[in-house]
Amino acid sequence: MGKEIYIIGSGFSSLAASCYLSKEGYNVTVLEKNDTLGGRARQFKKEGFTFDLGPSWYWMPDVFERFFADFGKKPSDYYILDKLSPGYEVYFGENDSIKISDKIEEIYEMFESVEPGSAKHLKSFIDSAKANYETAIKDLVYKPGISPLELVNSTTIARVTQFFSTIRKQVRKNIKNDKLIEILEFPVLFLGAKPSNTPAFYNFMNYADFGLGTWHPRGGMFKVIEGMVSLATSLGVKFQVDANVDKIITDGNNDVRGLLVNGKEIKTDLVLSGADYHHTETLLNENLRQYSEKYWAKKTFAPSSLLFYVGFDKKIENASHHTLFFDTDFDKHAEEIYDNPKWPTAPLFYANFTSMTDKTSAPEGKEAGFFLIPLAPGIEDTEELREAYFEKIMNRFEKLTNQEVRKSVIFKRSFCVKDFEQEYNSYKGNAYGMANTLLQTAFLRPKIKSSKVNNLYFTGQLTVPGPGVPPALISGKIASDLINKNHK
Repeated sequence: MGKEIYIIGSGFSSLAASCYLSKEGYNVTVLEKNDTLGGRARQFKKEGFTFDLGPSWYWMPDVFERFFADFGKKPSDYYILDKLSPGYEVYFGENDSIKISDKIEEIYEMFESVEPGSAKHLKSFIDSAKANYETAIKDLVYKPGISPLELVNSTTIARVTQFFSTIRKQVRKNIKNDKLIEILEFPVLFLGAKPSNTPAFYNFMNYADFGLGTWHPRGGMFKVIEGMVSLATSLGVKFQVDANVDKIITDGNNDVRGLLVNGKEIKTDLVLSGADYHHTETLLNENLRQYSEKYWAKKTFAPSSLLFYVGFDKKIENASHHTLFFDTDFDKHAEEIYDNPKWPTAPLFYANFTSMTDKTSAPEGKEAGFFLIPLAPGIEDTEELREAYFEKIMNRFEKLTNQEVRKSVIFKRSFCVKDFEQEYNSYKGNAYGMANTLLQTAFLRPKIKSSKVNNLYFTGQLTVPGPGVPPALISGKIASDLINKNHK
């Protein structure tokens, strides 16, 4: 008879861990506080429109392939992937945009046309990024973050200086055009920190971007969730929705004895939490929490977001599936997220129109629009502020893309700091977890295994390896491997 393990939360990391643990013979039950599975990657449907509530970028396809291959499967067994062409588009001003091709040679040509001589520097930069990507994926990101020695091998020693320089310094060393600089600094925003605070080693995100391309699962990111749930179910994992965990119950030896779920006690041998790390520790008696409120307050968190899900009654022009609006001061917005937290003066924003490439996401002749403004976590959140910022970005969107769209809005739904707190128990309403700065990398992140409570483990974006969907899949594997090592 296998050991009983309950997993709190049903996001990517929890689902990945549930598959690995069930395969190893554990009796696995996943508890989800909301009424649908998927964590932040849930789905919203209205009037024939379908939106992913959270993640919308499918990068690093090899990580997804590796996950499914561990079970003798392929992503194509569960969903259809389309490579986007262009991968995305970036607006810098009125009728002034650059499309990022899905072919690396065309990206080199575009750089050269904007800044003569830049192509050779970009090739060198991408060669370095590819080598770092291979090092990261093979040697680093699948490590459990227990010891600094995990980072030490002949490959990383050769690259040690890259941990003490930054993406910003590396990018700006040879590339001088502001537009090209912003394109190269953009991918590290997925890691939740400013380019000036992100180690240069993380340029592997640029290889993920230019080298591996941007993909879209037909039907949306939720198709990946459905595929993982299907796999987990076939392996024997059980799921419970509307299952709110009120307390983690321990005995006098600081062993997990059970959970209080919707007021009812459930016995278990082990608990793995894919829910917010800070929130999970509040489910314990105070003396059993590893990290104090002071600890969390000092950490650099990735941004929160103001999101809008908008149904339009016409097709949108002059935009791509993924469109970034960098027509305002990048550094000023970053400062208002990280250094002087406030509602941004003139925010950068992102728009996603899945229905441009995926007919399943909107009725014919209509468009599904997803808009995102990065915000400082923990700031004031009111309906009035949300509405004011919708007007701000709509004004700019219309002007930059030279079209009128507001009169075509059928409906809109917003999601912001308060919702992240209420729906996901997210610390300060952050959207992406804890940033990957130098002092918050690998063994310097919150630990997967609790040091105070036996049989309690963590997975997800606040522990190793960090923010993002591919890292969440990896985190689920790391956590399950550690549990298996300690309890098999």
